[in-house]
Amino acid sequence: MAIRGDGAGQALALPASGGEMGAAASRPDPARARQRKLPEPPPLTEHGPARVIAMCNQKGGVGKTTSTINLGAALVEYGRRVLLVDLDPQGALSVGLGVPAQQLERTVYNALMERHTTLADVRVATDVPGLDLVPSNIDLSAAEVQLVSEVAREQTLLRALDSVRDEYDYVLIDCQPSLGLLTVNALTAAHGVVIPLECEFFSLRGVALLVDTIDKVKERLNPELEISGILATMYDTRTVHCREVFSRVVEAFGDTVFQTVIQRTVRFPETTVAGQPITTWAPTSSGAAAYRDLAKEVIAL
Repeated sequence: MAIRGDGAGQALALPASGGEMGAAASRPDPARARQRKLPEPPPLTEHGPARVIAMCNQKGGVGKTTSTINLGAALVEYGRRVLLVDLDPQGALSVGLGVPAQQLERTVYNALMERHTTLADVRVATDVPGLDLVPSNIDLSAAEVQLVSEVAREQTLLRALDSVRDEYDYVLIDCQPSLGLLTVNALTAAHGVVIPLECEFFSLRGVALLVDTIDKVKERLNPELEISGILATMYDTRTVHCREVFSRVVEAFGDTVFQTVIQRTVRFPETTVAGQPITTWAPTSSGAAAYRDLAKEVIAL
């Protein structure tokens, strides 16, 4: 998918008057208008090598971790083998899958910083067959500093993935909410980037900076890197604000925006407490259906 950069800044600007927002209230739901029937993914006869996708946004609280967990689980339902990599020292991805990362002796930190430790050594199986996890905890915060003195420090994660790439169909990397060295490692290792974007105007303000960082990594470190898509999260069709923001995102980025939108639901906080994806905790819910649709779009890329 290619980004339509021309006019993106203008399209993402804050509305100048209430009249425009009033006009939006009378328009139909722009997300519903983009819905099309998605084809069922074809079955696989063999696995690997994995397509690596970084889930990235420097703003926190936009649904990166939730989307990483549930997209991974939905891909597994379609017969794909998936590895989730927790690249956030807060370890939210590990917690969200019920893995007590703080009690583990080895995490992704060891795979990045120790010469003879691989991702295969530190990965753990989740309760979802076919879905594995490379956990993280607060130890990873030291890697940001320690990597500075390493040779080819931006390729550290890329090298680590070599030990597991052929065993999976997808590797999803949950990035920390910053554009630091760990995030640059994820972008250098990835084939594509999924940008979860909360449907509110403050979330739009950092998109241009993130896209600029992605362009720099593509130019200097990873020529294969592309933006796979922008995922609208926390969407509430009842509010004019959400609909207006979504319309502006589509105006700026066109078909780069996934047709799937993730709506607000109380089910997502429940899944975090349960330590399960929504596809197993509430398999018939609208949230589970949305992530299955997202999986279809990702497989079709």
